[in-house]
Amino acid sequence: MPTYEYKCKKCQYRFEEFQNISEKPLSRCPQCGGRVHRLISGGAGFLFRGSGFYVTDYRSESYKKAEKADKGESKGETKEMKEKAESKKE
Repeated sequence: MPTYEYKCKKCQYRFEEFQNISEKPLSRCPQCGGRVHRLISGGAGFLFRGSGFYVTDYRSESYKKAEKADKGESKGETKEMKEKAESKKE
């Protein structure tokens, strides 16, 4: 649900309200009962820091192995070639 910001025309009170998109805007100030209008805001921005966040960052080991096997088959490697390569690693 989005957060909307309102400002009272009478007392200048500013407040935020969590509302469903389909709900009508609020019309009365919770402080003085005066009329309010919804402010246009930039919304919440996302700030990503570091090297980035990718779908592949948190893949399981079994998924990574299956993905490597699929890539190997698409390059024309045979099962024997893969087994030989794995035995060299150990």
